[in-house]
Amino acid sequence: MSKTLHRLARQAARLLVGSVAVSGPLGAQAPQGGQGPLPYDRVVTASARSKAGLFLTHRLGDRLLFEIPRRELDKDILLVQEIARTTLGAGTGGMANGNRVLRFERRGHRVFLRGITYEVIASDTLDPIAVGVQNGNVPAIIAAFPIEAYGADSAPVIDVTRFFSQPPGELSPTPRLAPSYAIDPNRSLVERVATFPQNVNVYSTLTLASTGNARNAPPPPTPVVGPPPSITAPSATVEMSYSFLKLAETPMTPRLCDNRVGYYEVRVTDFSGPGQTMVENVRCFIARHRLEKRDPTAALSEPVTPIVYYVDPATPAKWRPYVMQAIEDWQPAFEAAGFKNAIIARLPPRDDPDWSPEDARYSVVRWLASTISTATGPGVRDPRSGEVLNAHVQLYHNVTTTVREWYFTYAAANDPRARRFPFPDSLMGRLLRFVVAHEVGHTLGFQHNMKSSSLYPVDSLRSPSFLQRMRFVASIMDYARMNYVAQPEDGVPPELLLQQVGPYDKWATRWGYAPIDTPSPGDAEGGAEAGLDRFRRAEAERPTLDAWAREQEQQPWLRFSTSGAFGADHGDETEAVGDADPVKATALGLRNLQRNMQWLETATVCPGEDFTLLAQLYSRQASIFRTMLGAVANLVGGMTSVEKYGENPGPRFTPVPRARQVEAMRFLAEHAFRTPTWLIDEGISRKIEPYGGVTRIANAQAGILAVLLDDARLTRMVDIEALATNRADVYTMAEMLSDLRRAVWTELQGTGAATTDAYRRALQRAYVRALRTQIHAPEPQAAARPAGGGTGFRAVAPLPYSGEIRAMLRRELRQLDAEVAAAARRTRDAATRAHFDEVRQAIALTLTPGAPASASAAILPPMP
Repeated sequence: MSKTLHRLARQAARLLVGSVAVSGPLGAQAPQGGQGPLPYDRVVTASARSKAGLFLTHRLGDRLLFEIPRRELDKDILLVQEIARTTLGAGTGGMANGNRVLRFERRGHRVFLRGITYEVIASDTLDPIAVGVQNGNVPAIIAAFPIEAYGADSAPVIDVTRFFSQPPGELSPTPRLAPSYAIDPNRSLVERVATFPQNVNVYSTLTLASTGNARNAPPPPTPVVGPPPSITAPSATVEMSYSFLKLAETPMTPRLCDNRVGYYEVRVTDFSGPGQTMVENVRCFIARHRLEKRDPTAALSEPVTPIVYYVDPATPAKWRPYVMQAIEDWQPAFEAAGFKNAIIARLPPRDDPDWSPEDARYSVVRWLASTISTATGPGVRDPRSGEVLNAHVQLYHNVTTTVREWYFTYAAANDPRARRFPFPDSLMGRLLRFVVAHEVGHTLGFQHNMKSSSLYPVDSLRSPSFLQRMRFVASIMDYARMNYVAQPEDGVPPELLLQQVGPYDKWATRWGYAPIDTPSPGDAEGGAEAGLDRFRRAEAERPTLDAWAREQEQQPWLRFSTSGAFGADHGDETEAVGDADPVKATALGLRNLQRNMQWLETATVCPGEDFTLLAQLYSRQASIFRTMLGAVANLVGGMTSVEKYGENPGPRFTPVPRARQVEAMRFLAEHAFRTPTWLIDEGISRKIEPYGGVTRIANAQAGILAVLLDDARLTRMVDIEALATNRADVYTMAEMLSDLRRAVWTELQGTGAATTDAYRRALQRAYVRALRTQIHAPEPQAAARPAGGGTGFRAVAPLPYSGEIRAMLRRELRQLDAEVAAAARRTRDAATRAHFDEVRQAIALTLTPGAPASASAAILPPMP
């Protein structure tokens, strides 16, 4: 702002203040025992650099003053905090650091800053319970400021310098970034301020000093994406952004949650709701942007205000077009909701020095200079309505490593471009585009929909015409990554190997964003009251939303993960494709993995470079081997599920038929527990490591064992057997454990000499370790668990039947001990004999009453 504007802003304030600046506001009392407010000109002096906006801000040297217009007192203001810049190890520049609703409130000659929550409300303010809600939800005072002077219309002027240079605990970055550090006020300062009509942005430099109390420091309040901060130096300096954004005085009309459609949610408990219990009075709203048609009568209309995403200036220039295309990949979904050009990608303005990616007004795809290999899509929502106010997709620079490894592993068989590193920029850009589109989906309100990868027949995923029309997965919000089912002979174009905005995404966007006409007060029966409040309007949408949701009954590819499934539905598997039939899909996927082995070295080994890429890609092969077979293991003791409400007949959960579970166990015996010799390559191993090949295979196999022996899975198998009307149709836990033992210990069968190799011995030790761990595990405690999908279900996962499971596992170990003893008598191989002796000793200690778990653990320690 020019000097002329600074001068005019100060003059306007002085002209308006009159005698108020000297005597204070009408009825105000001077504070007891201290100096009261000063005349305006003695506080906001001629040297002040003033800016007009939501608040009038004044910089005087190192000091920052807020002049808060009286109309902005007692109003909801959203504070969005982000790390703008930081010391290496102290988080990442561009990382979110929380948000909350605040209010400035004047009491006498002080201004209090209160933290506002909407977790409990009384929507009917005339209901007597509203008093109780107020009494039980007093806004906490986060900060108090003496009033330095009064400006126009009794606007209090307060000094906020210390608030930003030594922020209170609620707004400090230290609990999240460095719990054992404290802010040093002598090395902290307010950097700059930008003021606008609807918001104020303040940047402060904070120096964090170690307190030497790392051992007793509390854990961070919420998880931070990627590894925890790793500050090792005595000090770290971060630049924090505090963006104050005025909330709309009239919140957006919310849209009700529905378990059949996967949106993030905002929940409030309404004590004046119509239900008899508090559960019935929890109001659940989906998270969505405010979107209104410019022409309400048009089937397809431009929005009044489009959803705009800016591309971070830090984004490498060659990737910007792909990021922008990813944002606008969602336009067809909004067209299904009746909006044209509803979502737009823009580059930041070049001529606006106050433009900032941390500004709470802007949604931005941030490009973060970090070695973390991931991306996230956090958003900031109005707690009163679920309105998405601001969204910052966080794209960490090293995500390119992950997507490149994914694409080689899943797609090299079908795309020759993936068989050589580095990829062409056009291919890498396309991979980044799919990642960004997924994260943008989160910021639009969408949850993951892992079920969408199980809604098509496996054979259809090999058909180019089907894929062109339906994609290989119904939603880009699934963790399906790439189509590994397609085979080279299918002729699937590489573009169809990648996730794209799919049928579910378009349908769910219509469900959440399409306008719904609701009765106006004048149309209500009996002449109507003054108006329908936002909750009544939301309820009036319910019949239409229900009708739209029931379209899933005829179009199953529109389904969302079932609420309260707790991981039981094998179709909700992550990192899976074609999990309607995991056996068939995995058989095809393994063929492609085997094909990849021929390209591992040629893809990664270059003259003048070491073998780091080869080692990473080889390890990825083993990891995906375990993941694919884990999808098969989920059939065992698994369920198929369909979200239903009371008017829909039939069960929500149906056990997987016995024949399919038996088939899955046979497949695992053949492909998981028989040594995958195709994954063993001496030439590669000798280039990347002196040893570790056996452990790599054993760890992958141990991961599959862990899936099968999961307490929840075994508990389901017990429950399915107990509830079955015909137990002959049930694949029991006893049968599964017996089949598993035979698959792992094939050498014990027959009457010939038993011989094992290093791979088999490693697998068998992993088996005994897994059973020992569960037998000696502490009793589980009841705790809330993710429901596996859905938005309205908040159940607590049932406790496992630990006693029943342990009894069966002990039985298996006793049977195994007898078989090992018999085999040991007929073996002549020294390594096999030593292995059998060790296993029997570990079994004996595991089964000995009162023996500590550490005794058997010392014999069979965990694998690295």
